[in-house]
Amino acid sequence: MLLVISKIKFLNCYLIRYQKMHIVFQKEDQNTLTKSFELDESLRDEIVVIKDDFSVGPINDIYSAEGMQSRKDWRQNIVQDTNGNLVEEVVDAGTIESIKLKLANDDEQSVWIWVAPNKQAVSGYYWLISQLKDYGGKVFVLSLNNLPFINDKGNIFYPVHLSEIPPREFVKAKKLARAVTTSEFEIDPDEWTKLGNENKMIRILEGAKKLSQHDEDFYDKFILEYITADWQKANKVINQFLNKSKHTTGDAYIFWRLKELIVQGKIESSAEIQNRKDLEVKLKVKSEDELPFAEN
Repeated sequence: MLLVISKIKFLNCYLIRYQKMHIVFQKEDQNTLTKSFELDESLRDEIVVIKDDFSVGPINDIYSAEGMQSRKDWRQNIVQDTNGNLVEEVVDAGTIESIKLKLANDDEQSVWIWVAPNKQAVSGYYWLISQLKDYGGKVFVLSLNNLPFINDKGNIFYPVHLSEIPPREFVKAKKLARAVTTSEFEIDPDEWTKLGNENKMIRILEGAKKLSQHDEDFYDKFILEYITADWQKANKVINQFLNKSKHTTGDAYIFWRLKELIVQGKIESSAEIQNRKDLEVKLKVKSEDELPFAEN
């Protein structure tokens, strides 16, 4: 009996001592990770989702009031629903303050940052790690870059998103957790500041933690590949882009770029451009005045 009680006390102390917050960067990742808790109780703990996608939009001076307002203004101009209405504002500042408060007030609290090999997760990691420099030894990272997993068919694959990993594989993935090093706490925030100073709008993952940056029209050439001389629903064009293009981003940003292409006269629209649900688009047919003179 005493042996059983001792084991229970040891187990409880173990679970309490290693309290952790899982941090992910997409809602789908949260759902998948939650399912893994049923297979491994040692994983069960709070999951925090960083909602903003820092792979797109302004990040210059992003921790200042001016930088945050600049990003908020940009989002209000971009992010709309299918009827052209502004969607709910995304604010992660309160989330990070809550994380820091728990780390500061609880000696046994830690965070596990799950970084899948995609631009949203890596950009989110940079944004996050720059704010956790004071909590060395309590911040862990699980980098899934170039790591093989086994899918439901028993085949080896290399996931791009955390949500692609079967729940049972998280039992193995937890072994990847390692403390963020002192060097990373110095170098990674500097890299994020450097990216912000470049004042670009688009970030693309080149491999590991390397991000390249591009202007806001980076996706235009890829969008135009799915627009034909015939009328198509804007939603169809967006879905084709999201499902087939090598480089993708959120549908709201792609809809904004469609509207910009209309304003620039590169494509034609059949309706009010704010109404995504009814909007149809096609390539603009050049008028005779726009055609080059024929050679005599």
